[in-house]
Amino acid sequence: MFYKRIEFRNVTGQKVKVTEIPVVGSTDRYYFMIQARLQIFISSLYNNPQEKSSYSFREYLKRKIRWSDFEDLFYEVRNNT
Repeated sequence: MFYKRIEFRNVTGQKVKVTEIPVVGSTDRYYFMIQARLQIFISSLYNNPQEKSSYSFREYLKRKIRWSDFEDLFYEVRNNT
């Protein structure tokens, strides 16, 4: 299973890490959903001072998408490696 990690500084200069971002191909059916959700998640972290410095995108997706889609996405990523 492949994941990527993004590190950036938010508007106040605090270093923020987003981990467990699944890597999927541009033809994958979840590609657009991951890109859109990641952009929303990062912009919310960028614009607000945070208590923590590290966040899991996987945990965020658990709360934001249907459970069946979540299982399909991570089952597909696991099988593509």
